[in-house]
Amino acid sequence: MMSVQSIRLPRAYAINAGLLVLLGVAVAIAGFHGALWELVHRWTSQEEYGHGFLIPVVAAWLLWTRRDALAASVGEPSWAGFAVILFAMVLHVVGELSAIFLLSQLAFIIATFGLVLSCGGYSLLKATFVPIIYLIFAIPLPYFIEANLSLQLQLISSQLGVSFIKLFSIPVYLDGNVIDLGYYKLQVVDACSGLRYLYPLLSLSFLAAYLFRAPLWQRALVLLSSIPITIAMNGLRIGIVGVTVDRWGTQMADGVLHFFEGWIIFMACSALLALEIYLLALLSGRRFFDSFGVPQPATVSLPLGSKVSESRVGVPLIASVALLFAIGLSVSLITHRPEIIPERTPFATFPTNVGSWQGRASMLEPDVEQGLKLDDYLLSDFARADGKPVNLYVAYYSSQRKGESPHSPLVCIPGDGWTITSLARTVTSEMGEPQPVNRATIARNSEKQLVYYWYEERGRKIANEYWSKWYLLSDALTKNRTDGALVRLITQVFPGETEHDADERVKAFMRDVVPSLKGFLPGDSPEGKLAQRAN
Repeated sequence: MMSVQSIRLPRAYAINAGLLVLLGVAVAIAGFHGALWELVHRWTSQEEYGHGFLIPVVAAWLLWTRRDALAASVGEPSWAGFAVILFAMVLHVVGELSAIFLLSQLAFIIATFGLVLSCGGYSLLKATFVPIIYLIFAIPLPYFIEANLSLQLQLISSQLGVSFIKLFSIPVYLDGNVIDLGYYKLQVVDACSGLRYLYPLLSLSFLAAYLFRAPLWQRALVLLSSIPITIAMNGLRIGIVGVTVDRWGTQMADGVLHFFEGWIIFMACSALLALEIYLLALLSGRRFFDSFGVPQPATVSLPLGSKVSESRVGVPLIASVALLFAIGLSVSLITHRPEIIPERTPFATFPTNVGSWQGRASMLEPDVEQGLKLDDYLLSDFARADGKPVNLYVAYYSSQRKGESPHSPLVCIPGDGWTITSLARTVTSEMGEPQPVNRATIARNSEKQLVYYWYEERGRKIANEYWSKWYLLSDALTKNRTDGALVRLITQVFPGETEHDADERVKAFMRDVVPSLKGFLPGDSPEGKLAQRAN
C-alpha cells in the first residue's frame, strides 16, 4: 500500500494566502457593490427576504466550525480559479449592462468559488462548496419572476383553502383568487401567497438537510418537502379564516389573518419539518439530536515524498486577486460609458383628444412617482360620449441600465389592493398587425376591472416579461440602448354591462391611441439626432 502524508504548506505562505483571500473578498465586494446593495434593499423592503441578513452569518458559522478541517483541506492551487473568476467577470458585466441584478449577484458567488480554487485547489473547493452555495438563498428572485410565482401560489392556496372550508359543510364558491362565502368575499391577495414563508423555510430546510446525518434520499426529502409544507399550511391558514368568518362573523377576518401571519405560520412549518426529520431518524434507528452534525472534509493527502512549491502555489491566487481588481475597474468604466438616448416628444404634449376620445390628465402621487424612478409618464382618463373611461398609463424610462425599469402590473395591481382573478396572454390586431398583449381581470370588493398591458422596447411590442429582459440584454450589448416603456389600459366593468362590453371599449381605444404614441416612444431606428447621456 502506498504511504501518504498530508500537505503542510509553509506558515508564511498560509498567512500570505489568507491575507490575499481577504483582500480578494474585499475587492469583490467593492466590484460588486451595486448588486450587493440591491440585495440589502430587497432584504429591508420585502418581508419574504428579511432572512437574507442571516444567510451570510450562517455560511460564516459553517466555515468557522470546521476551520481546522478546512486548513487540512488546502491542496494544490488551481489556475481553474482564474478561469472561474474570468467567467464571473463576464457575467457581472452582462448583469450591469442589462440591469439584471440576479446575474451580478450570482457572479459574486461564482467569483468566491474562483478565489477558493486559486487558494487551495479542488480539495478546498469541495470542503467549502456547501457553505458558499448556501449564499444563493440570500438572493431574491427578480420582480417579474416573483410576481408570476406569487400569482400561481395564490391560486393553489385559494383552492386548498376552499377545500378545507368545504370539510365543514360551508357553502363556498371560488372565483379566481376570491373566496365567496355569500355574505362575505375573502380576497387572497399577494401577501397571502405564502412566499414570505416559502423562502425562509427553503433556506432552513437546506441547512437542516446539510446537517442531517442520513442517507441522501432522506436529506433530499427534507429539502424538497419544505415546498408542499408551506403551501399546505398557507392553504390551511386561508381555510381557517373562512371557517371562523362563517362561525363568528366577518369581524373575525382581519384578526385571524393577522394572528396567523408571520412567525406563527413559519414556526408551524418549522415544527412540521422537525417532525419529519424526527420520523426519518426514527426510521433509521437514530435519536433525533444525534442525527445532526457539521460534516468534516477529509484531509488532503499526497504520495509520500511529494512536494508543493511555495513560489508556484501563490501565483494563481495573486493573478485571481488582480483579475478581481480588473473586474471592478471594468465595471466602473462600463457603467460610466455614455449611453445612447434617443430623442423623443415629452408626454406633456400628448393630445387631449384622440379620435372620438376626450382625455383628462392626472398626476401620480409624489411618493409613488419617486418610487417608480421613471423619466416621463402619461396618466390620463379618456372617454367617449357615453362617459365610460379607459385609463391610459405609459411609464417611460430613458435608461434601464441602473435597475430602474417598468414595474410589472403583476406587482403593482395586488399592491393597490386588487386581486388578479384571471390572467392570459392574447393576440390582438387592434394595433394594425397581430401583437401579443397581456389581458387580466381584477377585482376589489364589488368592483371589477379589465386590464391590458404590454412593453414597448425599442420598437418592439412585447407581452412576455422574460423576452422583454432578453431583448433588454441584447440591445444593451449590440445597440448601447436600454430605453423602454410600459403601456397599460384599464377600464371598469360597469353595472349592467358584460366583460365583453368592456373588452370592446378597450380595443376601440387601442385602435386610436397606439398610433398616437408614435414619437413619444422611440422605435428601433428613431428619427432625429441621438443624444449621448453622460453619467
